[in-house]
Amino acid sequence: MQKSRVVKLEPKERTLKKAKSYIDSVELIFEEWDQAVPLLLRAMKYADRGFKQEIMWVLGSFAKEHVVWPLFEMMTDPAEEEEIRYNAAIQLSVIGPFLKEPESLMDRLLKEMESPEPELRLHATFAIGWEGNSAAAIPLIERLYDEDPQVQQAAVNALSNLRDDRILGLLLDRMEHCSLEQKRIILLKLWRFYSKREEVTKVYLKYLNHENADLRFDALVCLGQVVQVREHLEAYRKCLKDSDARIRELALKRLGEEGGASALGAFKEEIQALVNDPNMKVKKTALMIFNRIR
Repeated sequence: MQKSRVVKLEPKERTLKKAKSYIDSVELIFEEWDQAVPLLLRAMKYADRGFKQEIMWVLGSFAKEHVVWPLFEMMTDPAEEEEIRYNAAIQLSVIGPFLKEPESLMDRLLKEMESPEPELRLHATFAIGWEGNSAAAIPLIERLYDEDPQVQQAAVNALSNLRDDRILGLLLDRMEHCSLEQKRIILLKLWRFYSKREEVTKVYLKYLNHENADLRFDALVCLGQVVQVREHLEAYRKCLKDSDARIRELALKRLGEEGGASALGAFKEEIQALVNDPNMKVKKTALMIFNRIR
């Protein structure tokens, strides 16, 4: 008698319950690898948003080759929640460097980057920007001029994620012609170009003098990522007199935490003046530092 080839499907509740046991115990996934990975992939079809994201994270960490195409399908599915599509794109960008043969994924992402649908271009643009993926540089440069501002911003993020120092000059040139929002995004990414520390520092110092307060603040935030406070004390001195309270407060905090005793002594008059600052946060920070040095 011929055996039936009909496969009985597990009920939704049983699948989700078993998936929960795997998420709660990564060791169990490794013990039951051949059963665990297919079940978790199946569970993503039934899971709510929060649980689906947990499964995506676990599979992206331990089953990279297995999860690529399910993630791609979620990213490109217009019926899927936007947050899930975005997180699927993030996961693809994270696992990209670890794929043995990423060419097929690259081809599909490049195709979606040319889609007439802005959402598809957006997610594909973000997903393709994984570290070391220099083949994506030219297509990403083209997305800097996309008609959709969000796609442009995704291209900036993706280009920065490539970690290719050759991209720096392009981004700096783009800053001269792009929108305020895109300028801010680029500023917040420049510190990643480690080997170009001196050039990046000059950019941040330049933007400390920009007329836009948000750009000045972003530049000061990022300056601390690339150089020590003591290397640019005069820049911090100027920031203590900035019209934006956020900048005065951050400059004070940096001086208090990293400036050292000699720097604080040299800034005693400026710090004392800020004890009477109209902004309460600035006043509180200045008073705390001044009590340490007087």
